[in-house]
Formats: sequence, C-alpha cells, structure tokens
Amino acid sequence: MSTQDENGHEPKSVIRPTDDEARRTVKTLIRKARFGALAAIEAGTGHPLASRVALATDLDGTPVILTSTLSGHTSAILETPACSLLVGEPGKGDPLAHPRTSLVCNAKQISRESDTHRRLRQRYLARHPKAELYVDFGDFAFFRLELERASLNGGFGKAFALQRSDLLTELGDRDGWLEMEGGAVAHMNEDHGDAVKLYAEVLCKADTANWRLAGLDPEGLDLVAGDRTERLWFSQALDDPQQLRPILVELAQTARAG
Repeated sequence: MSTQDENGHEPKSVIRPTDDEARRTVKTLIRKARFGALAAIEAGTGHPLASRVALATDLDGTPVILTSTLSGHTSAILETPACSLLVGEPGKGDPLAHPRTSLVCNAKQISRESDTHRRLRQRYLARHPKAELYVDFGDFAFFRLELERASLNGGFGKAFALQRSDLLTELGDRDGWLEMEGGAVAHMNEDHGDAVKLYAEVLCKADTANWRLAGLDPEGLDLVAGDRTERLWFSQALDDPQQLRPILVELAQTARAG
C-alpha cells in the first residue's frame, strides 16, 4: 500500500536525525530520574499494566529498579521481560512541552549472590537511602532494565528515535571502573564534601543543599540532595579510571574560581 499523499509526495518524517544534543538529553533524563512509569504486560491477562517505580542507574546508564514479589509489575516482568519505561518530569506550564523519553527495555533479574547485586545495592541506596529499611528483605529483587531503543520527545516538533548505542555509557576499562567507583564516591563524600557542594551549586547552578555524590561514570557525576538530583557532565568522556582524579580537581578549581 502506497504511503504517498494525494499529490504523489512521500509524507515528511516527524523524526529528526539523531544528534549529540538528543543523546545528551536522553542520557540526562535517565540519569536524573528518581522514578518513572513502568509499562509491562500483566501476568495471566495480557493487558497493559503501568506502575510507578523508583529508579537508579548502573554505571553504564542502564535503569535499575528494586521491586517486591507482592507488586503486580514484578510478576509481569518475570513472565514477560519486554517492557518500557517513561521518564521525564513536567515543569511549569504545558506538561507536553517538556522533554520525556520512552525507553524500550528487557527486564533482567539480578541474583542476590552476584557482584552486580552488591554494586546495584550501593548505587540504589545512594539515590534512595530510605530503601535500606527493606532492600534486604527476601521478597525484594533488583532488575536491570536492559535498554534496546528509545523514543525522545524533546518538546513540540522535537522527536527522535535513538538506538541502544545512543543511550549507554561506554565503560572502556570496565573492570577498572567497577573496582574504583564505590570507593571513589565514598572518599569524595567523606573527605571532599566541599567540592561536591561546589559541583552542584556552582557548576550545575543548583540550590543550596546538603549535596552528596551518588555515583560517577566515565561521562560525569550524579549528585543528590534529598529528592533533588543533578547531573554534571564532563567535557569529554574518560577512557581510563586514572583520569578521574585530575578531572575532579580541575572541576573543583573551576567552581572555586567561578
């Protein structure tokens, strides 16, 4: 069947070519999200089921949820791992004028005995400290929502279709980053809280608050203060974990000078 209009013209695509700004927008939406809307297929019925879930991210930017077997969306993603996640919060005015992205995912449950579980537990609690009350209950489990592609609506007339490679952070020396990240975050919070505060309030122009470092990766820093989040992007992605320290020193010097 022809898709041409009555004048024989092909319809103009509403999807814009993917560029670096679109990639940065989606990654920022994912990294800053404290919660999102998870859409899954309800177990046993085949009906769509939407639930609000609290979110964190893994080192590579993969969304992470912690969920109980008592939740309907847990049985849904266990039976049908294919799901989607909507992130992006409305601000003032028309809610449809603000950026949001729909992420097409496959849910993967994480074994409690794995190194991945220990890493996700640490990163999740950095974002949601009150979850420490129940994170170790036997009926709770972490899921990585493995990204396949995304649809970005950056506002009116700004639609993009992004692929997996557009969404994830390349880790390079993966083992090096995995080994270093937890200790580096703890060190910054314990010994360099003044620098973390400067990152948020000067470089990210955030309000004054008790800012802490929640996570870091080759592309930037995740900062939190209560229910507020900020993302500080490096000027360019790091290839080696050894490059991190001088970058953090440089950012602190820039903030103090500014």
